[in-house]
Amino acid sequence: MRSQDPGKICDKLWYLGHPETGVYLLEGRNESIIISGGTSYIVPALMRQMREFGLKEELIGSILILHAHFDHVGIVPFFRQHYPGIKVYASERAGQILSEPRNILTINDFSHHVASRMGMSREFSEGHCDWPVGLDLEIVSDGDIIDLGDVEILILKTPGHSSCSISAYVPKLRALFPSDGGGIPYKGTIVAAPNSSFNQYIESLKKMEPLEVEYLCADHFGYIYGDEAGSYLRRAIESAYAELERFEDIYRKVRDIDLAAQQVASSFLAENPDYFLPLEIYQGICRQMMKQISKYVDA
Repeated sequence: MRSQDPGKICDKLWYLGHPETGVYLLEGRNESIIISGGTSYIVPALMRQMREFGLKEELIGSILILHAHFDHVGIVPFFRQHYPGIKVYASERAGQILSEPRNILTINDFSHHVASRMGMSREFSEGHCDWPVGLDLEIVSDGDIIDLGDVEILILKTPGHSSCSISAYVPKLRALFPSDGGGIPYKGTIVAAPNSSFNQYIESLKKMEPLEVEYLCADHFGYIYGDEAGSYLRRAIESAYAELERFEDIYRKVRDIDLAAQQVASSFLAENPDYFLPLEIYQGICRQMMKQISKYVDA
């Protein structure tokens, strides 16, 4: 089963945000943590939902960034402005990416662009969500534990969607937070997202597959629970192999990275006009994947 509805998922765990982009609030005895950083324009909805659900923002002690793409770090600037002492956890590679001024410019540009596409420019402005340069981070690595007092979060290194991707697993709740490293659960399918490396992406999925998962908490299009959550990672692996084969076929026909990427992106968005990414950004993602394929197809 899948849900995009904000609200309580299970004891200690909440989904907040919009259907196409959200974050998770995990309550611990000592403090609460927000897992993932969402897209910037969800801030007004996020704060409204917390008030409606009786969640106390002053109990939030930290935010865990699962990778450094613009649509997964958006709420961080707002919370750091309002609560300067809040910790922001991220991988070492994410820290490197977020320390580069040119990357911050891209994050802010893409955030504005997507907010405009979704008709959320006013919400973006209200959230004061432009990223600053030099925001300090707490680095976490594979196998690290974030202890909230009565609940622990295990950090897993899961590259492939990006070089900086990590996932989070809460054994007590059997809840997995793979971010886009688990694929994107869109319209009953799983959209594979091996942006930086098909091989690493598939290996990361295989690394997570043995975990007991009752709640698969995605960053886009909500969360999955019940039997589907238990089989999700297996299906995500199958989806990744199918996508690799499809991309290879398209590239072999045209033998041009840009043309192949344009074909994939244009056809997908024509079929799915409500998808949250604009053509320019999604085509850039497809180009990254086609570039990977060209290296061995043309070898």
